[in-house]
Amino acid sequence: MKIAVLDIGGTAIKSGIWDGNEIGMFREWETRASEGGKALMERAKAILHGCGSFDAIGISTAGQVDTSAGKIHYANDNIPGYTGMPVREILEQEFHVPVAVENDVNAAALGEMYNGAAKGLSDFLCLTYGTGVGGAIVMDGKVRQGSNYGGGSFGGIVVHPEDCRAGELWSGCYEKYASATALVRRMEKIAPELDSGRKIFESIERKEVREAVDGWIDEIVYGLVTLIHIFNPAHILLGGGILAQPYVIEEVRRKVMPLIGPDMRHVHIIRALLGNLAGMTGAAMLASFLIGAGHGKADTFCG
Repeated sequence: MKIAVLDIGGTAIKSGIWDGNEIGMFREWETRASEGGKALMERAKAILHGCGSFDAIGISTAGQVDTSAGKIHYANDNIPGYTGMPVREILEQEFHVPVAVENDVNAAALGEMYNGAAKGLSDFLCLTYGTGVGGAIVMDGKVRQGSNYGGGSFGGIVVHPEDCRAGELWSGCYEKYASATALVRRMEKIAPELDSGRKIFESIERKEVREAVDGWIDEIVYGLVTLIHIFNPAHILLGGGILAQPYVIEEVRRKVMPLIGPDMRHVHIIRALLGNLAGMTGAAMLASFLIGAGHGKADTFCG
């Protein structure tokens, strides 16, 4: 069994082939998101044509995804014209193989559940910290998508109501303060030359840098405290390149515990393991279910 997989983000498209055990032939391409949704689909087809023969296609993508229809329910203006895009229909017509389509964070959560840090777990929350803050809710082994495919939009938790502005999306919300972007923005006032997570953590021994990082970690903690009290999860999985820094995950764990109820302190906060391959792994698994089901819908693990 060979499954071609794409992970479509606002900046990059990652491609590879799942052979039933791992992702091989990994490559990365510019999304060219500003060219719009139609151009993006032509780019996806061209990439897939370069993958050789395969039995199915798995797509992990930015945007809210109607998995039953295999189409983009909503996408912001980062990819103009992507909302409503019938991804499954387009790719099935082009390649004549079954296609599974899932939101990137949901796919990453499933990938971690099948073959990563959440292997063996059926109930957990997954958060990723990057340009924004993405989230996924997994209960009974199923992703809970919400009534309009926007379940797990944890970046929209209001953590600073004093900063909320009518008509300004995400103002006062978690992703404005806890994302990797927010950390870089925080650093601009202190050391503007530290314009990436890598550079920031290379300078973590500087007092002013560590203080800024600690303030940013506090923002991560505020959202997690809210989620722990709402969902009472046994496990929370944290991903995103910047969470690979041991200092971050250790401080998050240390700071969360005193702020939650004693009956909630059994929660395990763990770091994602699959990195860039998480979404691709989840999409591959969903596509594999289609092969097993004789080209049915890829919503077997979605609630």
